[in-house]
Amino acid sequence: MKSIICTLLIFAAVTGSQEKRTFTGTITDSVCPAGDHSRMRMGSTDAECTRACIDLHGAMYVLYDGSETYVLSDQKGPEKFAGQKVTVTGSLDTKTKTIRVDRITATQ
Repeated sequence: MKSIICTLLIFAAVTGSQEKRTFTGTITDSVCPAGDHSRMRMGSTDAECTRACIDLHGAMYVLYDGSETYVLSDQKGPEKFAGQKVTVTGSLDTKTKTIRVDRITATQ
């Protein structure tokens, strides 16, 4: 009986952390995770700098919401939103702070 309860609790914990949520923030890169590109300035805009950090420094696309930075599982789709404010729909792995991306849309 105890093993069944433990199994159910573990299953609930794992599946509970996988619920879909929306996150709003700016697409940036892991070299400049807070979206402040003033130190790197590898382009004339934040978008250009973000793409340059991805291409030249092996950085990853991340979402910065103003206080937290989340790695994005999709590393191709965010390119067209670099430097922009977006809404990301997906599930969050709280241990790795990675959003498993289902959809990214630009916000106004």
